[in-house]
Parts: sequence; C-alpha cells; structure tokens
Amino acid sequence: MSEERQQQLQELIEFLRSIQKPNKPIEQIGADENLVTSGLIDSLALVEIVVYLENTYGIDFSTHGFEPERLSSMTSILDFIEQART
Repeated sequence: MSEERQQQLQELIEFLRSIQKPNKPIEQIGADENLVTSGLIDSLALVEIVVYLENTYGIDFSTHGFEPERLSSMTSILDFIEQART
C-alpha cells in the first residue's frame, strides 16, 4: 500500500469513528467488509461519507454519480477516491 493510500485509510478510519454506531468498534471491521451490513454504520451514514469525500477530496458526485456499492467498504472508498482523482 502506498504511503498516500495508507494516509487516506487512516483519515477515513478517523472519520468513520466519528459516525460509527457505538456498539461496533471499527477495529473489528476488515478493510473489505461491508460497513453497513457489518453494523458499523447505518445506511444514512453513506450520505455523511459522500459529504466527507466532497469536502476532503473535492469529489463531485454530480459528475461521478452516487452508487452505494462504491462506498460499501474502506477498500472500495479508497479505490473510489483514486478513480475520482485521476
């Protein structure tokens, strides 16, 4: 994993901590595990993830569209950031 991707992952984890459900520690979630079905977040938190990505990385969802499966896991979010920035 590149240094930039590792930094993005750490920032994403910190953000997810701020919106996660209190009964499911993020440390118990694998990077490829679905964030909603794992119980870490609820489906409404996907909107907060969209806002985070727009504000942090300047991603314009009106250009890229909103597909919840692209934001389903930490890995898929990092992949989406990489794709949206190229």
